[in-house]
Amino acid sequence: MSRATSCPKIRDRETERPRLPRNRRLRPRAVLAAVFLLLVGGGAARSQDGEGLLLGNAESGWQPAAMLETDVRMRVRGLLAEVEVRQRFVNAGSEWLEGRYLLPLPETAAVHALRVEAGGRVVEGEVREKQEARAEYARAAAEGRRSALVEQHRPNLFRTRVANVGPGETVTVTVGYWQRVDYVDDVFTLGLALTLTPRYTPACGGCGDDDGGTPVAGLPSGLALEPTVALRVDLEPGLPVASVDSPTHAVDVRRRGDAYAVTLRELVVASDRDFVLEWHPQPSSAVASALFREQVGAEEYALVMLVPPTVPVASLPRELLLVVDTSGSMHGTSMEQARAAVQGALARLSPQDRFNVLRFSSDAEALFQGPVPADAAHLSVAGDWVSQFQADGGTELGRALDLAFATPPSPGWLRQLVLVTDAAVGNEAQLLERLDRELGEARLFPVGIGSAPNGHFLREAARLGRGAEVLVRNLSEVEARMDALFARLDRPALRDLDLAWPAGAEVYPERLPDLYAGEPLLAVARLGQRSGSIRAKGWNPGGPWQEQLHLEARAGADDAGVARLWAREKLSALEDALRRGAPEEAIRAEIVAVALEHHLASRYTSLVAVDRTAVRPEDAALASLQFANAAPAGSLAFAQGGTGSRSRLGMALALGLIALALAQCRRLAHDQPLA
Repeated sequence: MSRATSCPKIRDRETERPRLPRNRRLRPRAVLAAVFLLLVGGGAARSQDGEGLLLGNAESGWQPAAMLETDVRMRVRGLLAEVEVRQRFVNAGSEWLEGRYLLPLPETAAVHALRVEAGGRVVEGEVREKQEARAEYARAAAEGRRSALVEQHRPNLFRTRVANVGPGETVTVTVGYWQRVDYVDDVFTLGLALTLTPRYTPACGGCGDDDGGTPVAGLPSGLALEPTVALRVDLEPGLPVASVDSPTHAVDVRRRGDAYAVTLRELVVASDRDFVLEWHPQPSSAVASALFREQVGAEEYALVMLVPPTVPVASLPRELLLVVDTSGSMHGTSMEQARAAVQGALARLSPQDRFNVLRFSSDAEALFQGPVPADAAHLSVAGDWVSQFQADGGTELGRALDLAFATPPSPGWLRQLVLVTDAAVGNEAQLLERLDRELGEARLFPVGIGSAPNGHFLREAARLGRGAEVLVRNLSEVEARMDALFARLDRPALRDLDLAWPAGAEVYPERLPDLYAGEPLLAVARLGQRSGSIRAKGWNPGGPWQEQLHLEARAGADDAGVARLWAREKLSALEDALRRGAPEEAIRAEIVAVALEHHLASRYTSLVAVDRTAVRPEDAALASLQFANAAPAGSLAFAQGGTGSRSRLGMALALGLIALALAQCRRLAHDQPLA
């Protein structure tokens, strides 16, 4: 049976030691077959999302036909961040071009603005229903007018297209969005997606999440360079801070009064990893609550954050299922991080705990028949097994869920699932629907691995699983991040939450999560009345907890962005209803109404900008060029159609394999007698 079609397996290792790895000597036939796949298939394979670069030939060889540069400006005030992503398309060739690019954005981004600048003209985008926006863009492109289109492909991934970039011309496309700042463990965090891990979609009818749009494709005219990024953050934290820094990039931080200006130390860098900025409040300024308000027309909106006190508590006996992604997209540093993360998790288990380890790629496998005691013998077997994990195959997470849900929880233990993955899945909706339906009382804690994990899936899975996501972006962070995760697993801070707003308020999230130590309660509402109190209550290990905030404390405030963040949360709630089986026709109408009212891109709406004046001559053809997303740092992305340095790396590996194969052939010929 082939690996791609194999079923979940269970290996009972109660007494069996892990088998040694298969003979890893290079066999000449296998090596030559691998070389053939690299040379023939590597450049042609494409992922389900259509990312990657299509190449065109020229008589003089490969020539740069266009270039993509990105400039990001982030303005942060308290818990609200306004972001502008400016992409500059430079056509250095002789053809009129259409540029196409996948734009990764934060999973909570409320995308609301589109602007096109070229030839001294500026065109602002408008929100239209998706099919209408596509038709308007296609007409403008065919008629030679400058135009741009931004479509939501997934909640954290947008297709951008810009038509009629003339020879020698520069066109700047700006996308604007709002996002919320995260606050966990007394640290404020702001993330910016700069690249993506290509998604894998299982071979099953109807299980993908594509919205039915045409894939990003076309006949390109040449080689586009991998994109670069320049970045600036203007930060007004709203309280005294002890430090401002980035765990992902070298940055320069300049303080101006109570504000900070943050820039990349190298000014321009490759966009091969997500950017993260962190700032720590001074100990005396620990946050207990925050309230933001915005009025838009006749409507009033509020964003509230409450931080419950942390009460020391004895750890709970738990049944831990460690589910590990060993698919091909985890190759390289990501696989090292995953092994280290799981070994760290095993080391933190106590004798009162039970556990099991599962791995998945194109198939799935469980170490034990079911959860076993966390004693020295079982932990030793598990550690040896995990140390042999290698990255290969597809990301068939559903097969691992088959195994995880096949065994009912043990009475008396709290079941916790820790999912270690880069979440390079193309069937997010199907997987999230299943988690929502089958998790029961278990709690789910996704651990995102790599320089560009799929944040949308990780966040949504944690929300549905009433747990928390953790991101491990490099090997130096594994120990600290896993310590932080287990601090949460051991210390549930608040359960049975209830949040009461003044009458008439429409509040999201509708279902409040459990809170673990260091986590705040965040909610956003469209207010029915502008005065009154917000009352929160719940149970922590020390007994009942409650807190109250008065809306009058921020009366008349104008915190721009709150309304759009509320609309984004409402859209997410409508997506949840759709996933749970609500009639699509009714949900579509609601999504369109909210998106149009708040000028947002969504599943059913897009941003389109069209110039009225034609610029391309009628007799000039429009070529299409697809820009490559930078390969995530630490990964080898052969299957995604590598180009540029990745193609050269693939060729170098191929030539190296050929050399090894020939050497093996010579050795075998020398060792064996002639017939």
